[in-house]
Amino acid sequence: MASPPPTSTETAPPPQGRVLTVAGSDPSAGAGLQMDLKMIAAMGGIGLCAVTAITVQDTERVHRVEPLDPELVTAQMLATLEDIGADVIKLGMLANGGIVSAVADVLGRYPEIPVVADPVLAGTGGGQLLDGDGRRRFMQELLPRITLLTPNLPEAQQLTRRTVSCEAEMEQAAHILTKPGGAKAVLITGGHLPGERITDLLFDGDTFYRRTQKRIPSNKGFHGTGCALASSIASALALGHPLSQAVALAQRKLQQALHNALPLGRGQRILSGR
Repeated sequence: MASPPPTSTETAPPPQGRVLTVAGSDPSAGAGLQMDLKMIAAMGGIGLCAVTAITVQDTERVHRVEPLDPELVTAQMLATLEDIGADVIKLGMLANGGIVSAVADVLGRYPEIPVVADPVLAGTGGGQLLDGDGRRRFMQELLPRITLLTPNLPEAQQLTRRTVSCEAEMEQAAHILTKPGGAKAVLITGGHLPGERITDLLFDGDTFYRRTQKRIPSNKGFHGTGCALASSIASALALGHPLSQAVALAQRKLQQALHNALPLGRGQRILSGR
């Protein structure tokens, strides 16, 4: 007797668009893993998460940070990766050196999965979100495993220990961050430079790509833009888009989210994800 045909679950390929975000929790849902999951869904991806820290923050500032035990971060990541899997891993707030090393160890077990990292060093409204030991280990242990690093100008300055205040210096910083032992590619966002237009610089290790767009004004600023951009890029990569196209798609999604941002609290506007 012929064997019955395999079921659809046996023949179907793994789902595409799976993004595991490893980040801190923000109770306002304007940044951190809550914003990541919001943008992953908006991009058509499948969001998974591992919590690194519990923060007490609002639209004005960070009040308190409680990092989780690194072993618990490892356990969350492995539980997800060993069961559901991921097409891309997105890194956000890692809090301290122990968590950085734990994440680097897990990434070493899954070298085939691309990694998009938003180097969350401090909150926009203040508050340290990665300690000194964490920054050292980030550069030594994590940076070589990163497919795309997405710093803003202050983060690029801190990571390179050089002034980054113009496009020429953005190029220099990109070369430093992608030198041997560094990230494979870097996207430096130019929102901290003055002017009515913003230029973001993507360097894939060989070629520079620039995207300039009109600045969307806001008296109090926007909450979680770095999280939103990095998670949108991760989603586009997870859905199969090449790097430069993934960045362009994510930048357009971020512009849309900025246009639709909501003045929900006393401080920065919160991106809607629409």
